[in-house]
Amino acid sequence: MDVTVLDRLLQISELFQRDLANAFAGTPLTTARVRVLWVLAHRGPSAQHDLADALETSPRNVTGLVDALEAAGYVRRAPHPTDRRAYLVELTAVASEQMERMRVDHAELSAALLAAVPESDRDALERGVAAIADRLETLVLADEAARAAVREASA
Repeated sequence: MDVTVLDRLLQISELFQRDLANAFAGTPLTTARVRVLWVLAHRGPSAQHDLADALETSPRNVTGLVDALEAAGYVRRAPHPTDRRAYLVELTAVASEQMERMRVDHAELSAALLAAVPESDRDALERGVAAIADRLETLVLADEAARAAVREASA
């Protein structure tokens, strides 16, 4: 049986998941919790509904994730400066340090992976990966729109 590009992409996805699980083994961090921290590291303090939008999940799910991260000392809730009813979720110093280490690790892994490709092929690889990601996003969005239309039509 021939190994396709999709087979290789799925293999890479599974390996990234294993690597992430190994990196946070023995900590209270899960993939979902790390995603919250990653979003906060890139966006800064955020309201929970904004986190839900960024993570494409429900506000209820974000509440559970933030509760767990707060209990573990990774985030804190602070009053929103303009909305008395809302709170901002922000990284603690411990989490900021962890995310900086993760950013450095991310850059090092990226460099190590690219080192497996001859330098003369790297630009083409990066363009190809970007094109595949863009095409997959287009296909997924089209599929989601079609499914939503079917749900609306049957409702």
